[in-house]
Amino acid sequence: MSNDVRELLLEDGSSPYAAWFNNLSPDVAAKVVTAKLRMQQGNLSSVEWFRGIGEYKIDYGPGWRIYLARDGLQIIILLGGGSKDRQQRDIDRAVDLWERYKRLKAIKAKQPKAGLSKPRRKE
Repeated sequence: MSNDVRELLLEDGSSPYAAWFNNLSPDVAAKVVTAKLRMQQGNLSSVEWFRGIGEYKIDYGPGWRIYLARDGLQIIILLGGGSKDRQQRDIDRAVDLWERYKRLKAIKAKQPKAGLSKPRRKE
């Protein structure tokens, strides 16, 4: 089963994952791209799940991590990344971002769809 892997976009349009990824060295970026492709193919064997998020472990250098969450069965949201030396701080940030995402999604779900109106009741 394949997955749709997406980056979390904040209200201002920025992506914490992209901000992290864009600062990686080329060798680390290549490992991260490979991990992302594996996620897209449905291979989550390197992911440990806890606190509502997943941590994809890349056994390279200081121990790189990609933080992610599932939104349904086939959508993976990339929350960010980091290395083993900043692990707890990165986990806490990923958990906060995931909670924020879920709150915003719930609010949007309650809002009426643009351009659609409720049908009038005939009396």
